[in-house]
Amino acid sequence: MATLSRQDLEHLVERLRSGAVPERGLDALAVGVEAHRRELARLLDMAAQGEGLFKFLRGGYGCGKTFMTRLALLDARARGFATSFVVVSDNDLHFHRFDELYRKVVQGLTTASCTGGALGDLIDRWIGKVEEALIDGGADEDDPSFDAQVAHRLGSDLALMTRDQAPQDMVRVLQTIFRLKQDGKLIEAGSLISWLSGSQNVASSAKKAAGIKGDITGADALAYLHGILEIVKAAGSPGLVIAIDEAETILRMRRDVRSRSLNGIRQICDDAPGYHGLLWLFTGTPDLFDTRRGVAGLEPLHQRIRFISHGKHVSLRQSQLALEPFDTDRLLEVALKLRELYPARDRALFERKVTPELIHGLVDHISSGFHGDVGDVGVVPRQLLRELINLLDLVDEDPNLEPASELGFKPKDLNEDEQRALDGRPPYDAEPEDEQGYEAAVVTF
Repeated sequence: MATLSRQDLEHLVERLRSGAVPERGLDALAVGVEAHRRELARLLDMAAQGEGLFKFLRGGYGCGKTFMTRLALLDARARGFATSFVVVSDNDLHFHRFDELYRKVVQGLTTASCTGGALGDLIDRWIGKVEEALIDGGADEDDPSFDAQVAHRLGSDLALMTRDQAPQDMVRVLQTIFRLKQDGKLIEAGSLISWLSGSQNVASSAKKAAGIKGDITGADALAYLHGILEIVKAAGSPGLVIAIDEAETILRMRRDVRSRSLNGIRQICDDAPGYHGLLWLFTGTPDLFDTRRGVAGLEPLHQRIRFISHGKHVSLRQSQLALEPFDTDRLLEVALKLRELYPARDRALFERKVTPELIHGLVDHISSGFHGDVGDVGVVPRQLLRELINLLDLVDEDPNLEPASELGFKPKDLNEDEQRALDGRPPYDAEPEDEQGYEAAVVTF
């Protein structure tokens, strides 16, 4: 079992307590995903060698798609990659609005040393490497013209790395950020970093200092993303991993929005080879991939990423990486690991009261609360972990408590998707046009 720091352990337990997927410490609870992890490691190897790639993680509710994605991002950062985790949302992220997606991706940039908002740190590291290269080439850092040489090199290097595809506003902003920092104007430099991160709330005075107008639009966002990718690599990282979670949310949107969103995913897949060192990870349910309302309704995308199986045999290397539902044995193993990890104040008393037999009984109670005596326990994991953490908390807080008397679990606090899954209903309300599919189109984001 992985050794966790006290801080990571507290984070892990607190996130599980609230029903959320932790961002750290996941390795300690990784059960039954070794082969999937090896496949994602293979893709990271390829990305580090300069390939542009995509992968779709496929599974029903409770299969651990978000867990697997978070774990993949941890593995990526351990290897030096920058990462970003984005959730498709009805409220603040519509996938067909690529300016929104770009903003979420860049504002969520994370490295092993910087959690979220890592763009400024990456730019600083890149600038440092440019300065070192100039000095190694014979430039004198005390020369009054040295800063001008650095600014020029930033522009020429970005043009070279992006094959002259970087927007000129991006070049001007980066050069201005460098000059402002050299002049000690860190607040003004920070405003331009916010603009480069997709913010639409940057003062006109800050933009005027860089000679730019307006904001980054959907039409330009892919070109800016290419520039960000090259900055990530120039800063010393092997590449970038972008995870798009809960892509099945697209199914609940209007038909025209679904069409543009699916065509947007198709364009990303088509363009992926040109983004060297970038790995896209998407998560989605079978409904997203297999129904005409989803991917199956857009033939070019469906043909490119369709799920292939030969009886029970499924290759992990195809475009869709299938995650299996938890069975009772796997659920029990996770629960026992959590019992072992829990930071109890009185360990000896805790272990006497929370026995493996008690854990087994709790798993049986929770499993039967959903589907009865069957192997596939579907949407149980989140419910199990919350209920188990609550029980462990009670034992830790009250040494007189007899936890066996606390059993009697019934499913509660289900979100809409989990309730639909429990009822055997699709995650959307069907419409008459669902079987018509979509026309392939170039999307103007």
